[in-house]
Amino acid sequence: MTCLTTNLTNRILLFLIASISFCTLNGQEQPTMVEVLANAETSLQKLINENIAVGLAAGVARDGAIVWQQHIGLADKKSQQPFDANTVSRMASIAKPMTCVAILQLHERGLLDLEATIDTYLPVYPKDKASRITVKQLMQHSSGIGAYKNKKENNNKKHYKNFSDAIDIFSKRKLEFNPGSAFGYTSYGYTVLGAIIESVSGMSYEDYMQKNIWDVAGMQTISIENANKTYEHQSTPYHRQSNGKIKVTDDVDLSDRIPAGGFQCAIEDILKFGMALIDGLLISDSSFKMMMADNSFKKEGNPYGLGLYLYGDNPQLGDVVGHTGAQLGCSSFMMLFPDTKSVIVTASNTSGIIQQISDITVGLFGLAHAAAQ
Repeated sequence: MTCLTTNLTNRILLFLIASISFCTLNGQEQPTMVEVLANAETSLQKLINENIAVGLAAGVARDGAIVWQQHIGLADKKSQQPFDANTVSRMASIAKPMTCVAILQLHERGLLDLEATIDTYLPVYPKDKASRITVKQLMQHSSGIGAYKNKKENNNKKHYKNFSDAIDIFSKRKLEFNPGSAFGYTSYGYTVLGAIIESVSGMSYEDYMQKNIWDVAGMQTISIENANKTYEHQSTPYHRQSNGKIKVTDDVDLSDRIPAGGFQCAIEDILKFGMALIDGLLISDSSFKMMMADNSFKKEGNPYGLGLYLYGDNPQLGDVVGHTGAQLGCSSFMMLFPDTKSVIVTASNTSGIIQQISDITVGLFGLAHAAAQ
């Protein structure tokens, strides 16, 4: 997964400001919802027509209800299977806020201390590191645990049967900095969080997520992707190369990073997750505010909270938070607007297009906000 660049950060802020200006101009005729949806659908279709994405889905939720979804392109080129409402695709790092919600639930139940060092819950983790890293530092990417060592590791092909085996990949490596002193984005840190969830809850990670998050939010298509299985309605993953050509991705096994980016689902489930989070069905308001608090470690681009990027606080929009997702066969973006109870999700089965996916996501909210005034 890659975080938003500074350039993309500026584009998001400029677009939101432009949207607000559009809404507040005296005498400005507002677009009808028909016009708004037509513009949104045109933007999505353009990515397909220009061979930027193979399949694409986008959705908007407001006030606890999904108000619009669009699915376009193909789930599989060879069979010409359409990318429709039933299609499941990878969501990449949108898994991270879900994992943080699980940790915060355990914290609320008095089963876990966010400030405790991880050796409290994982005695098998090397003591010299585990005694220095706290649970909260894992959530905010300030643990010092490194990211993928190289491209081969990023595009993992080995299947790990459990988190303990996956943790062996990196647990003996030297920390990149003293825990709690800097920001270093790492999916491996979230693999450790998954192991902690299992240790504290006494359940498998998947069972815990199913019972305490996915079922509560009414998410019906989500699952952990197992490279050794085939799934109904599963899309084929594609990658858009720098030369513009699109090809089926190489095989990749996500078992080393499940809590950080190993889920697949239809976008409706991500919209439901966002709504459940905003509506307080998953964690308390105080815990949600913790997720949205700047940890101060990230000095460039968007600040980071606990499992969420922070995209700014606007007088009209309030807090804007969310997470991008980028891995082989996936480009995704979830944006949450708690004050207006709005959620935007855009996802594609094509990697290498996170910039375009982010632009579409921001554009959808700008249009929807303008139409709602």
